[in-house]
Amino acid sequence: MSLPPLVEPAAELTVDEVRRYSRHLIIPDVGMDGQKRLKNSKVLCVGAGGLGSPALMYLAAAGVGTLGIVEFDTVDESNLQRQIIHGQSDVGRSKAESARDSVKEINPYVNVILHEERLDVDNVKEIFAEYDLIVDGTDNFATRYLVNDAAVLLGKPYVWGSIYRFDGQASVFWAEHGPCYRCLYPEAPPPGMVPSCAEGGVLGVLCASIGSIQVNEAIKLLAGIGEPLVGRLMIYDALEMTYRQVKVRKDPNCALCGENPTVTDLIDYEAFCGAVSEEAQVAAAGNTITPKQLKEWQDTDEDIFLIDVREPAEYEIVSIPGATLIPKNEFLLGNALEKMPQDKKIVLHCKTGVRSAEVLAVLHAAGFADAVHVGGGVIGWVNQIEPEKPVY
Repeated sequence: MSLPPLVEPAAELTVDEVRRYSRHLIIPDVGMDGQKRLKNSKVLCVGAGGLGSPALMYLAAAGVGTLGIVEFDTVDESNLQRQIIHGQSDVGRSKAESARDSVKEINPYVNVILHEERLDVDNVKEIFAEYDLIVDGTDNFATRYLVNDAAVLLGKPYVWGSIYRFDGQASVFWAEHGPCYRCLYPEAPPPGMVPSCAEGGVLGVLCASIGSIQVNEAIKLLAGIGEPLVGRLMIYDALEMTYRQVKVRKDPNCALCGENPTVTDLIDYEAFCGAVSEEAQVAAAGNTITPKQLKEWQDTDEDIFLIDVREPAEYEIVSIPGATLIPKNEFLLGNALEKMPQDKKIVLHCKTGVRSAEVLAVLHAAGFADAVHVGGGVIGWVNQIEPEKPVY
């Protein structure tokens, strides 16, 4: 479905701008009019990470007049495998500032506005209000629902993308013309059910594939060309090199954009999505030890059975000495329970403590009441006990 241009064209392009954007200008569908609309556009990119990096770079190169960047994190060395807007010299710097410098290097005519704060219910409407279009580069469900709900309540279109390992998805959500994110995903998945990229990994170049699709959709919306992905979900499999589309219909019973909405304002998104289940929170309360406590138990030959609930690929990168690898899924399926010793204290750990808390709840329910887990996981262990080991 074709849509009218999102913004009005700027008054003119300078001679230097004509030279810069000449390859756009000779495309009949873009031309001078389309490029002037891009110049007059204000686009907000939520995140300057895996998806935000290519999105910001191509939005800048395309000539979007104003780019907003919402980012509160700093550049870590593990980011550089996929977050190409940052370089080695940026490690430790503000991601927002690093991204701004790269954008200005690509196109000095772009006005960059930094929002170096965590997006939340208190600031999201005020930030979004200044922009024509939102590009969602977030990597967690709580922020995705926050972005969606704020965009719907403000009547803003936004371009959504998602990546995991070799799989990517993209769509355009604009409640005035089609479905919103809640129409596709009415409820967040159960806590711990869908691993994050930090837990499961992501192919670096996949970020560029999906990020560039997001920019493509943004340009189409701003200039009023082509058929945006409104009402369509694009699914990309990088291993099989296949693209397929799924129709997404507006849900008349959607809690937010349906005929009788029950969500009429922003909510507590952390509670709505729940990073950790209630069972895991209960299990971890009073049953969490520190890496230093674990080291003391090992040094004093405490009779423990240490279990690493991560995946084999993670275990190969770094592990705690003496840990036995039994991935979390084996506990969820019940296959691992028969391997549990009755005469030793069970100690669980994962990368940071989230997955091990979920497994701890399973063990407690199965009768292993004295089982504990390591808060901070293997990352905490490396930081406190073996700093010479790598982290990921």
